[in-house]
Amino acid sequence: MEDERGRVLVVDDEPSIRDLVAFKLSDDGYECEKAGSAEEALTMVAQGHYDGILSDINMPGIDGVEMLRRIRMSDADVAVVMMTGAPDLSVALEAMRLGAYDFLSKPLNLDVLSLTVDRAVEKKVLVKQNREYQRNLESMVQERTQQLNQANDDMRNLFIGSIKALAQALEAKDRYTQGHSARVAEESVRIARYLSLSEDEIQNIWIAGFLHDIGKIGIQETVLNKPGRLDPEEWELVKQHPVFAARILEPIEELGDVIEMVRYHHEHFDGKGYPDGLSGADIPLGARILAVADCYDALTSERPYRGAVPEAEAYKVFEDCSGTQFDPVIASAFLSCKRECTNGYPEPAPSFGTAPLHDARPATAPARDA
Repeated sequence: MEDERGRVLVVDDEPSIRDLVAFKLSDDGYECEKAGSAEEALTMVAQGHYDGILSDINMPGIDGVEMLRRIRMSDADVAVVMMTGAPDLSVALEAMRLGAYDFLSKPLNLDVLSLTVDRAVEKKVLVKQNREYQRNLESMVQERTQQLNQANDDMRNLFIGSIKALAQALEAKDRYTQGHSARVAEESVRIARYLSLSEDEIQNIWIAGFLHDIGKIGIQETVLNKPGRLDPEEWELVKQHPVFAARILEPIEELGDVIEMVRYHHEHFDGKGYPDGLSGADIPLGARILAVADCYDALTSERPYRGAVPEAEAYKVFEDCSGTQFDPVIASAFLSCKRECTNGYPEPAPSFGTAPLHDARPATAPARDA
């Protein structure tokens, strides 16, 4: 008959015991089937599913312990209760080691039999439910992790897009710096990679490269686009652009290290830079790298009052100013990498970024950097 409590197989070579146990469990609400030997039971187990098995230990041919061992090879969950008329501690221990839930001594106490089978089947059901729960939980965790990763990717892309939008906003105002921020970011990453900095440090340097001149948004276009030299008052105003940049970025707590790089990228190694006159190791490493990349791009770009400086002359500037304007280690790394790479640096391709800003500057248009 179909039963909701479970399907149980009773295995015993003695028909009277086999029938008695099956009758009792059927009366308890189980669907019962019977086998007169371990061989017959193994065949039945191979052909159908059982929630519980009650088996005699001592039977002709294959005994109950060996039957249990073979069943466990294909079904790790079925609840097995062993029965014996001659208790043997070593045999009982072996049966328990193989996963038997319990063993009962003959003559059987039918009430104890019912209670033991109920508990064994309930445990089997709980084990199965727990395994399914774990599988579902792992699936949910994996799905949630994927969702979080996607959300992080979306936020990162939005953040990067915002950085590039800020750079483009500046370049729309200062026609002499079109493409400058992207080039400084790329050059800074190349230097950082040559110095074997960590990916987190490189990421911050890349961001700082894009944002290093954002403070120029606070300077009048007449000053930014002035074709000739700046007067002292105008120059003092331009020298404040790193401070303006730090104020603009200050509300973004995640950019703490980046803000320091941006604020101090015009400091000189000998302490004669601006805005705070820092020197040596007091200048953040990223700012010292930006200083080299920024100056290199300024030298090799067209200016309204001069043409681009040839590469050889630009390199000479870094040789001459090493230890004064520039950190000698950074300047040396920059020059070494330039000279070791026949075709220039390999593409930096920062793993955290997307494609750099398109340099929309016409070939003949001047660029300006302070």
